Amino acid sequence: MPQGVLSSPCRNECTETLWGILACPQCGHCLKRFGAGAVCGSCGVEYRRAASGQLDLQPKGKKRYRFKFELPPPCADAHVRFDPLPVNPVPEVDFRTFSVPERLTAELLSYFPKAKSRDSIMLDLGCGNGIHRVACERAGFEYLGVDRDSPAATILADAHALPLRDDSVDFVLSIAVLQYSPLPFAMTREVCRVLKPGGSFIGTVAFLEPFHDTYYHHTHLGTANVLRQGGLAVHRVAPSDEWSVLVAQARMALFPHMPALLSAALVWPLGALHKLWWRAGSLLSPKADETTRIRNTTGSFTFLASKPQ
Repeated sequence: MPQGVLSSPCRNECTETLWGILACPQCGHCLKRFGAGAVCGSCGVEYRRAASGQLDLQPKGKKRYRFKFELPPPCADAHVRFDPLPVNPVPEVDFRTFSVPERLTAELLSYFPKAKSRDSIMLDLGCGNGIHRVACERAGFEYLGVDRDSPAATILADAHALPLRDDSVDFVLSIAVLQYSPLPFAMTREVCRVLKPGGSFIGTVAFLEPFHDTYYHHTHLGTANVLRQGGLAVHRVAPSDEWSVLVAQARMALFPHMPALLSAALVWPLGALHKLWWRAGSLLSPKADETTRIRNTTGSFTFLASKPQ
């Protein structure tokens, strides 16, 4: 079984600490235990358990979301770094002997915050099979995995209407989820709402990957904008050189189900030629630098953001 995949049903049961931050996704008021499920003490909506055993806290009816956008100033992204992500020289958590889970990188892990107390909660938004749980618990957090239909999730919920109280979690992780959101501004606004002031939001989002039931693939500027419009402070939007457009397209679309090493080998000559061409171009134009090459041809971006104090 892959490291981090949940195997015991009791591991996705809500603890007393998690019950203390749950809220009705319809109206935002507190939830109370009701039989095996929960009920809102204000609007009276009942929430039952799914067949897989978790509380299903997805909205039961239509929910309207009001948006108020602020026009960004001309230099809104001047302070945001868009270069590849280096390893943090002063990480808060020691992952040196840790086996890096799928879709995380050593660079991304080096920016994980450390839990401030035993009651610190982190939200794995779009947790899938829960493979990132071990990394989050190593950082000292109580884990809350949220997904729409995964049996490994702690609760079932919609990222656009999180069933959590305001200012209730210390850290949000979201790996390759933002591109699946039909309303990404609502998703980032919900993340900002449930984060405590100063809390971190770390994740990845697709750019030049092929279509895979996704809504929006985000450029570096688009990623910064959707985070900022959600109310978050954006620190970095970093392109991946390893997960380039060539590798992503080969593995996910051109040669699906082919062994990764073989698909990478097939596009390696084109990738090598591409790098040589850009290197030659850099002799003629300062705009053809390595950071621009990686940014313009990456398959995905990693982002670092936080909720303002």
